[in-house]
Amino acid sequence: MPKLGELNALDRAEFTRIVAPVFEHSPWVAARTESQRPFSSRERLHEALVATVRAASDEEKLCLIRAHPDLIGEGELTAASQTEQASAGLDHASSEEAKQFREYNRQYRERFGFPFVICARLNKKEAIARAFPVRLQNSREQEIEIALQEISKIADLRLRDLVE
Repeated sequence: MPKLGELNALDRAEFTRIVAPVFEHSPWVAARTESQRPFSSRERLHEALVATVRAASDEEKLCLIRAHPDLIGEGELTAASQTEQASAGLDHASSEEAKQFREYNRQYRERFGFPFVICARLNKKEAIARAFPVRLQNSREQEIEIALQEISKIADLRLRDLVE
């Protein structure tokens, strides 16, 4: 786990390589943020990364959201996503719960065109299951904003795990 000073001193490629996993399959966020170094704190680094996302095009934001896996989905998970889903108890879902999550995932993707994103580490599977039908009532614009807020929370927790 690098200290912030060490992270600030890395070359562009190494900084990007280390910070990239903070945003699921989206190394462009770290790459576009690294020129703002040095960061005075982990919190300032997080704020800069989130500002990079906010300044991105609408299509880039959608690509970032789409880079996230379905909860209890069929796809392969990154190590971070696997740990996060497990922390919410999603790895111990009953077959009936898994079936319900897959149906929610289907409905959500069909309605919005991207996966349901929630910070699993700050929730348990029951709360996540309750959130699906509520969020399915939102507009697409509301869900894009909520997904970006949840991605910011995920990034903050991943950054805490990454930087001393």
